[in-house]
Amino acid sequence: MSTNLKFTIGVVVAVLAVVVGAVIFASNSGPGATGDPANLVRAESHRLGTAADGKVTVVEFLDFECPACAAAYPGVEKLRAEYAGKITYVVRHFPLEMHPNAQAASLAAQAAGNQGKFEQMYQKLYDNQQTWGNQPNQAPTFEAYAQELGLDMTRFRADVAAPETAQAVETDRQDGIAAGVTGTPTFFVNGEQFEQTPTYDNLKAAIDAALAG
Repeated sequence: MSTNLKFTIGVVVAVLAVVVGAVIFASNSGPGATGDPANLVRAESHRLGTAADGKVTVVEFLDFECPACAAAYPGVEKLRAEYAGKITYVVRHFPLEMHPNAQAASLAAQAAGNQGKFEQMYQKLYDNQQTWGNQPNQAPTFEAYAQELGLDMTRFRADVAAPETAQAVETDRQDGIAAGVTGTPTFFVNGEQFEQTPTYDNLKAAIDAALAG
């Protein structure tokens, strides 16, 4: 092999390495890359509390039928009450396929949110999870909750069935996947994934540290 041929091959290999490296870098650093917090909170995301100073934001990716989410829920509600006005608390849908009613529950909550009752439906779903969880076809149960909340039932049923509602839930789920969410509940405090067990004490410590930072 001539010296010129060896040189040419070397240049080609080097160029290919740069190109491949650039492609890999772009795919790992783009908006949809795993761990990218850019879309942890969207303008339309459900905020269950807002801090005027915006210093601390807690985001929870949840599944309404998930037992671990229900276990974390009382502590979350206690924290929301204690830190009202001091933190922004955002919840995002992340229904898991293993839970037969998770998608329907998210659709019901989203539809209730269209009438300004997301938080109330969120609470009803968790407060009563032991009643409806892991049972076949609980859509009628969710309709009953909507009636108890005084929602316009014609609109509620239409919104539950609307493609836009399913897309809103899926957008949340995809944002979670992009941020590295693999199960529920998954919390983020100021964009950093919370790695400890989401007990009241552990979450409180993380919030206090963020407020003091």
